[in-house]
Amino acid sequence: MRIAVVGVGGVGGGFGAALAKTGADVTFIARGAHLQAIRETGLRLEGGRGDMHIVPTQASDDPAAVGSVDIVLFCVKMWDVESAGARIKPLIGRDTAVIPLQNGIDAAERLAPILGPHAVMGGVAQISASIVAPGVIRQVGTFMRIIFGELDGKRTPRGEAFLALCQKANFETVLSEQIVTELWLKFILLSTNASVMAMTRRPIGELRDDPDIRPHFIAAYQEVIDVGRASGAALPADALERMLSFNKNAPPTMKASMALDLDRGNRIELPWLGGKVVEMGRKLGVPTPTHALMYAALKPYVMGAPGS
Repeated sequence: MRIAVVGVGGVGGGFGAALAKTGADVTFIARGAHLQAIRETGLRLEGGRGDMHIVPTQASDDPAAVGSVDIVLFCVKMWDVESAGARIKPLIGRDTAVIPLQNGIDAAERLAPILGPHAVMGGVAQISASIVAPGVIRQVGTFMRIIFGELDGKRTPRGEAFLALCQKANFETVLSEQIVTELWLKFILLSTNASVMAMTRRPIGELRDDPDIRPHFIAAYQEVIDVGRASGAALPADALERMLSFNKNAPPTMKASMALDLDRGNRIELPWLGGKVVEMGRKLGVPTPTHALMYAALKPYVMGAPGS
C-alpha cells in the first residue's frame, strides 16, 4: 500500500512517521526548510510516546513525481484545502482514498468537487503535536488516534486495508460507519478549545478547572452542539459530557494548534473554526453568543500578529 502524506506538520508528521516506521511505503509531500531537513537528515518524532527517527525518508514537493497512491493523508491548513487539493491530482488513481485530517468540519465537502466524490473519505485526527524545528515534530502526551470512514457509511476494501495497516503502526484506529458524527464531535471540541486557549493564551491544564472559565467552555460547546443538531448531524445525547471528559483527561500542557499558531504570530484557522460556528448559527437561526464574542476578539489576528 502506497501512502502520501500531504502537509507534514504535527498531524501529518506524527501519523506518517508511525506508518513509515512499520515499513509502509510512505512519501511525505512538504516544502521549504522542512522538506530539505527531511530529505537530508530524516523525520524525527519526539514526545510522550518516545523518540522515533525515520531515515532515509521519502519526501518530495512534487506530487506528479510521486504518482498515484492508495491513501492520501491530507493534512494541510484549512486555507490551503482548495489549492492543495488541485495540486495533488497526480496522486489520485482509480480507487485512491483521500482522508482529510483538518481541524474544521467542511474539508471533505470542499475537496469532493476537485477530486471527485469517490476519492474523498472523512477523517478525524486526535493528536497534540507540532513542528519545533525543520524535520522535527514534538508530541504532547501519548494520545494518538485516527477515525476515518466512507462518507456514506459503507465499509470498503480500501478502508479495511488501511485499518489493518494503522493497527500495525500501534496507534488507535477506528474505521467508522458514522464518520459525519465523528467529524462533528471533533468540531465541537476543537472549535471551542481553539478559541478559548487562543483568547487566554494558556494551556488546557490552567483553564479546565478555573471556575470563571469553565462556564464559558460549557456554553461554547453547547452552541456548537445546537448548530450541529440544527444542521442534521446525529449527535449523541451525552455530547457535552464527552467534551468535558476529554478536557479533564487531556495533558495539562496541551494547547490547540490554533493557539500555538497565535503564540508564534502566524496565520490562524479561526474562520473555519469559531467563525464557521458563527456563520452556520446565523444561517440556521441558532444563537452563538459565546463563539461570536471569541470570534470578534480573535479576528484581528487571523492573518497573524497585527503589524507583523
